Amino acid sequence: MLNEPGNGFTLIELLIALAIVSLITLMLFSGLQLGSRAWEGVDAISEQVSEVRVAQDFLLWMLTQARPTTLTLDGEVVSVFAGDSERLELAAPLSEHVGVPGLYVLRLGLAPIGDGQGLVLTHWLAHPEVLQGSNGIPPWEPLDEDSGLFVEDEDWSRDTDAAAGAFGRTVLLEPVGELAIAYFGMADGDLEPDWHEEWLGQSTLPALLRIHLSTPAQTWPDLVVKLPESLM
Repeated sequence: MLNEPGNGFTLIELLIALAIVSLITLMLFSGLQLGSRAWEGVDAISEQVSEVRVAQDFLLWMLTQARPTTLTLDGEVVSVFAGDSERLELAAPLSEHVGVPGLYVLRLGLAPIGDGQGLVLTHWLAHPEVLQGSNGIPPWEPLDEDSGLFVEDEDWSRDTDAAAGAFGRTVLLEPVGELAIAYFGMADGDLEPDWHEEWLGQSTLPALLRIHLSTPAQTWPDLVVKLPESLM
C-alpha cells in the first residue's frame, strides 16, 4: 500500500529531489550560456585576426611587387613613389581579378568610415586617359604634402569600381586604430641611411618600409619590407 511506511516518497524528499534537479538544470544552462559566449568571443577574435592578416598579406605583396615608374604630367616627368607617416603611393601591377591587368598607381591611406577610420587603397591604371580623369574617375595628381587620398568628401563606406576596374577604391581593413609608415634610406642631404617619417620629393627611393598597423582591439607587430632591388 502507498500509505504504508517505507513505500513511496515523502513530500520533503520530493521537494529535495526537485531542488536538486532544478540546480543541475540551472548549472547546465549556465554552462551552455558560458560556452556560447566563449565561442562567440573566439569567433569574433578569429575574424578580426583573419582580416588583419589578409590586409598585411596584401601590403606585403604590394610592396614586393613595386616597380620603378615615371609618368609625364603636364610636360613634367614625375617619379611614382612618395609617402608620409599615414599615406603611401607607388606603382605595382594588379591582376585581372581586380580589373584591367597591367601597371597601376596605388595609393594607400586612412579615410573616415562611420565613426572610425579604415585603411583604403585607391588604384589608377597607369594609362594617360585614366590618369587624366573622366567619367567619374578623379584625375591622378602626385602625392605631396597637400594632397589627400583623392576626394575629401567622398563616401568611404563603400568600395568603388569604374571603367571595368581601371580605377577603383577598396576598404582593406576597418576599423583601424593607427597607421604609421616609416622609410629607411639615404634621403637627399643625408650622410648615411636612416629612418624617416616621410619620403616626398626625393631623388632616390628608400631601401626599407616599415608599416605599423593597429586596430582598436589590438596592436600588431610592425611589417618591415625590403623594396625590390630594381627600385634601388
